[in-house]
Amino acid sequence: MANAEMFDLRGLMGRHAQMSGVWVALAAMIIFGLLRYDNFGSAYNLGSFLNYNSMFIIISLGMCFVIMTGGIDLSVGYVAAFTSIVAAYLSPWGIVPALIGGVAAGVAFGAVNAILIVPMRLPPFIATLSTMLAAKGGSLVISGNQTVAVDWDSNFTKLGMDKAFGPIPWTIVLVAIAAVILWVVLERTPLGRTVLAVGGSEEASGLMGLKVTRAKVFVYLLSGGCAGLAGVFLASGFGAGQPLEGTGWELTAIASVVVGGTLLTGGLGSIPATVGGALLLGLVFNLLNFENGRGTISLSAYWQMVIRGGVLFAVILLQARMSKSAERAK
Repeated sequence: MANAEMFDLRGLMGRHAQMSGVWVALAAMIIFGLLRYDNFGSAYNLGSFLNYNSMFIIISLGMCFVIMTGGIDLSVGYVAAFTSIVAAYLSPWGIVPALIGGVAAGVAFGAVNAILIVPMRLPPFIATLSTMLAAKGGSLVISGNQTVAVDWDSNFTKLGMDKAFGPIPWTIVLVAIAAVILWVVLERTPLGRTVLAVGGSEEASGLMGLKVTRAKVFVYLLSGGCAGLAGVFLASGFGAGQPLEGTGWELTAIASVVVGGTLLTGGLGSIPATVGGALLLGLVFNLLNFENGRGTISLSAYWQMVIRGGVLFAVILLQARMSKSAERAK
């Protein structure tokens, strides 16, 4: 019993250390932005930043659960593009059908991933690569390789363009609710503990009688649903379903999860730190493109990639040092 308690204490300290690294880096960059630019803290910039990054936060949350089991989901970017078109087609009937239809389409892709990975035992990389290509092709087919405009007379665009209160958009409110629910699932339910256990050792989890199959199916359905919701945000916020949007989103989601301290081998992860990781990556992009609120690009795309890679590397190093410090303090 004492050993189990010590294991939990060590895990708790390590997770807090990793989460702290993300928020320390995020706070430092916010302070830099406030000192460097006059309008960085304006309501317009804050609202635009949160609205745009709500898509990346939500797919990162789904990806976090997948990676905690030791899996991967490469399909989320093009699934989001596909669901943005579905939502745009359903937009004349209002926000509820478009929202439900988009999320349902994402869950359907997640179900295909789950079938390929769990009963058919395909490697997650191969399975989700195939559904990524299927989603990309499907998007081009149903849209005719054209953007699909939403119905501006319906209330659908209010989801992505209106503010819930102050500069806070409705999309970030939904993301916050989803994050709280997923945090409760991960930290307070047997399903969440099984997800972590499967990532630690799938074989041992099975021998312990845990419901491994249910946990693995759940994470891929969740990832698909989160990608579907990101697509709904995309269509509502930009006024159109876009078949080729979402390229590279899966890499952004994976990077957010890793920056948040989740192990790519599974068994360890944090919902708040994943949110922090997604915000951090979004903030780097925001700062690199910020010219005192005018929204014009101030640095070439090539240098932006170099700088973003450097920031990622620095944050991961910071997390590693803080984790080692926590280990030495025990």
